[in-house]
Amino acid sequence: MPVRIVCDKFYVVCHENFLRPAQQQGQEREGFDVAHCLRLIENGVLARIRLLAPISANNRKTIVDWLSRHSNTVTWQVDPLDWTNICEFNCVAPVSQPRDRRGRHSRPGFEKFPGLDVMKVLFPHSAEAVRLLGANDLMLENSRPSHWQCLPFGAEPVDQFLSTIDFFVYFTNPGWRESFGRVLAEAMAAGKVVITDPETASTFGAGAICAKPEDVNSVISDLISDPAAYREQVLRGQTILGEFSAEAFRRRHRFRIDRDTSARTSALEFAHAVF
Repeated sequence: MPVRIVCDKFYVVCHENFLRPAQQQGQEREGFDVAHCLRLIENGVLARIRLLAPISANNRKTIVDWLSRHSNTVTWQVDPLDWTNICEFNCVAPVSQPRDRRGRHSRPGFEKFPGLDVMKVLFPHSAEAVRLLGANDLMLENSRPSHWQCLPFGAEPVDQFLSTIDFFVYFTNPGWRESFGRVLAEAMAAGKVVITDPETASTFGAGAICAKPEDVNSVISDLISDPAAYREQVLRGQTILGEFSAEAFRRRHRFRIDRDTSARTSALEFAHAVF
């Protein structure tokens, strides 16, 4: 017999972006078959209110934009609060004198990396050191620059890897974006300056530097020549990480917990799914 959830409010925590970035103006594509997934959930849930819960600012924008295109057929609402990742890492102090040691880590996959031409701009020969963790596909690329140290996913613990760089430079395939960007949070906690695209940076506000690939070299050069500014940027990022602690999450959603508990109907009022 099919399982069916009956509740007052049902939340879907949206860990995937509903839309991919536009390659051309107005050409955004769905990140997955959103309508099909929502129909599957609707068939298994009886609820007065169904809400989509974004996990970041950019993730919210993709959800709102998708809903605006399907307003005649979709009745889901968007939760006013973000259900962010919980990031509780031990913060490491920034180095006193940054050097041009740059790198990045992620799971392997074509969507996680820009094209080789852009990677060469981000990680040029002029850099003192370039280390890339999770670069399984790049390791098969014969034309990759010889100064890149490419490591397969899982070759080093993340904290050990991050201790060898001063700048975390993270750009993805132009047709894909992180929905949250947890790797950026790890780098900020490790005392690194994070440089990325504007959409990905929006999760962390001023904690990450947004730039175009062609501007990365000048950003790094300026911060190397001004260690105080480098330190301020790292500490700014680590301060913002406090907004993603478990306690901060509880504070944001406390009114739901208190209301549901006082009404003694939490089991009926509060249910959620994740995709």
